[in-house]
Amino acid sequence: MPDNVIMVDNIGKKFRLRTSGTRTIKSAILDTVCFRGRETRDFWALRNVSFSVRRGETLGIIGINGAGKSTLLSLIAGTKMSTEGKIQTQGTISCLLELGAGFHPDLTGRENVYLAGAIMGLSQAQMKERMDAIIEFAELQEFIDQPVKHYSSGMYVRLGFAVAVEVNPDILLIDEVLAVGDSAFQRKCIQRMDEFRQKKKTMLIISHDMRTIQSISDRILFLNDGTVFGIGDPEKMVESYESLSRRLSTKAIRREWGTGEVKITGAEFFNKNGKITDKFNWNEPLEARVSYETPARIETPVFGFAISDVNGRIIYGNNTQIENFNIPTIEGKGTISLYLDNIQMAKGTYLFSFSVHSSDHKTNYHRLDNCFPIVVEESDKPFEGYCYMACRWKK
Repeated sequence: MPDNVIMVDNIGKKFRLRTSGTRTIKSAILDTVCFRGRETRDFWALRNVSFSVRRGETLGIIGINGAGKSTLLSLIAGTKMSTEGKIQTQGTISCLLELGAGFHPDLTGRENVYLAGAIMGLSQAQMKERMDAIIEFAELQEFIDQPVKHYSSGMYVRLGFAVAVEVNPDILLIDEVLAVGDSAFQRKCIQRMDEFRQKKKTMLIISHDMRTIQSISDRILFLNDGTVFGIGDPEKMVESYESLSRRLSTKAIRREWGTGEVKITGAEFFNKNGKITDKFNWNEPLEARVSYETPARIETPVFGFAISDVNGRIIYGNNTQIENFNIPTIEGKGTISLYLDNIQMAKGTYLFSFSVHSSDHKTNYHRLDNCFPIVVEESDKPFEGYCYMACRWKK
């Protein structure tokens, strides 16, 4: 059996979406009579996606909603067909892709188990041998002979997962549906997945639970906007995902304005080891390296920054003029670094703003408000509020 059991080569999946808008009864009739079609547009849920999965490997798949995760698993499972590229798999595949997928609502749980087995190519006798184990794992002894349309979401998930694992596949595909189950059932699922790993089974798992998926994955595939944002070490991929999530979560309160005579083109944060990051701890140093460009010479510009909470309320601000750091001129491309010798902020997420303006404060060349989030992960100093200030008491 080849070492790579899943090969995804330049996969793309296109959907044709109808344009939204109000449609009257008259327009619907005219469209039918005159054979007029509604306007459509192409939407690529996945594009240029390539990777491979080794036999016995657990690959976690993460990404924000709409990144293409579920579509990718559906393509690998064969429930959807790709628009371009190809997928090759080796071995039997079992999947749990969405709540109630493959279950007929009017059939009982037991009947649906036999139906699921038939779809996977197993005989009724083979499924009968597995039935007791499936019922026991799903904890549905009292309800297995009831129509599944009366099942709760948790019961659906328990039965679906039990069927998926008890057919003993070579490849197991699991979507986010495990989040529906309670904590006790999730522990059972993770234990069963550990058993699969020990048996050198291959698993692809989608989850928004970063702690769990990091702990059970050998590698993580990070999808964003239908493309591969990264693939590799679980810890690094989770950090990238959390960083992107923080940036997207602050989108509503971002602001940008200015004359454009100077443009701030970006900002990167560095920790005490010189590593680019957006995660810091209490009392650690921080360097923010701000990039800019200007087509013409600017005399005595002033660079400033502000730190805000997640609601955009400023908790601290400063600039080069206040600190008596004189910048005679700037021209072309360049960088300027801000140093905070020790972070003394409470645990939480904070938003950096950067600006550049004239020394007389009459002209704002460029300002980026709440555009650069960081997170303070640990704080060993108990206090109220956001920032710590040393104080003394006397009696």
